[in-house]
Amino acid sequence: MKFGPVPAGESAGLITAHTLRLAGGTLRKGRTISPEAARALAAEGHGDVVAVRLEPGDVGEDEAAGRLAARVAGANLRAETPFTGRCNLFAAQAGVLVVARETVAGINAVDEAVTLATLPPFRPVTAGEMVATVKIIPYAVPGTVLDRACAAATEPPLAVAPYTRRRVGVVSTLLPGLKPATVRRTLDVLARRLAPAGAAILAEERVPHRAEAVADALARLAGAGADLVVVFGASAIADRRDVIPAGLERAGGTVAHLGMPVDPGNLLLVGSLGAVPVIGAPGCARSPKENGFDWVLHRLLAGLPVGRAEIVALGVGGLLTEIVSRPQPRAGDAGAVRDA
Repeated sequence: MKFGPVPAGESAGLITAHTLRLAGGTLRKGRTISPEAARALAAEGHGDVVAVRLEPGDVGEDEAAGRLAARVAGANLRAETPFTGRCNLFAAQAGVLVVARETVAGINAVDEAVTLATLPPFRPVTAGEMVATVKIIPYAVPGTVLDRACAAATEPPLAVAPYTRRRVGVVSTLLPGLKPATVRRTLDVLARRLAPAGAAILAEERVPHRAEAVADALARLAGAGADLVVVFGASAIADRRDVIPAGLERAGGTVAHLGMPVDPGNLLLVGSLGAVPVIGAPGCARSPKENGFDWVLHRLLAGLPVGRAEIVALGVGGLLTEIVSRPQPRAGDAGAVRDA
């Protein structure tokens, strides 16, 4: 691609690099200059115009953007018609965005002319939401550059994992200091969290804060058809031998990981009872404000794995906005109740 000034009268067939004003209208940048426009430019005294001349093997910006977008789009994504060197990708259905970070970085490293930007990995998205954009910086790229960018994506690095778990069971443990109104508000907050995923509370159990009661409730909910169970403890989980993990193991389940490098959300447990994932919710999950519970919940609703490896990878970016209403905010009284 050649870029630079040419005499206005000789610019027919070239691409204008900048918007030009003519008496009869506007010639916008990126448009091919017609013979009539070239004559008008010369007649109106424009002298030289900055224009682009494609060379053999060059691929125009729109075609290049469309080809790369088609290469990177995986399941449940659609690409719109390219324009001005840009091709946007949209979620075809609600779910969680899955991004292969290294592949995206590899594409962006091929040449400065080629860029791919995405939403953060594992972001919950709605149908029709834009999740990524391919932008070709100049008006054309050499075909060899486009080929290398496409080759960097041996598999599509972007996809939407659709929500598949829709029947959620809830266990709330009770202690004398926990008000019934708190439990009701917690269920309301959870219902609102589930709604964008098309999920709902199938059934809920309120039981004493004892391991055997938790075990019985988990077994009942799994037997009733719940495909995910959330346990809200009247007291936060402090140890693997505490009530909620002990109750899960007593029911025949397993604890995959306790604790999370996300704040708020540190005191979260993930495990399973057979094929049913179980989340021991941190205290901050009672708040509607985003916290680590949201990250785990949406991945599990989309059928994505959440175990130790996935949890420990959350630390970078895991410091979220404080929820000042929780019992022990970061800058609060060091002697406050432990409940993250």
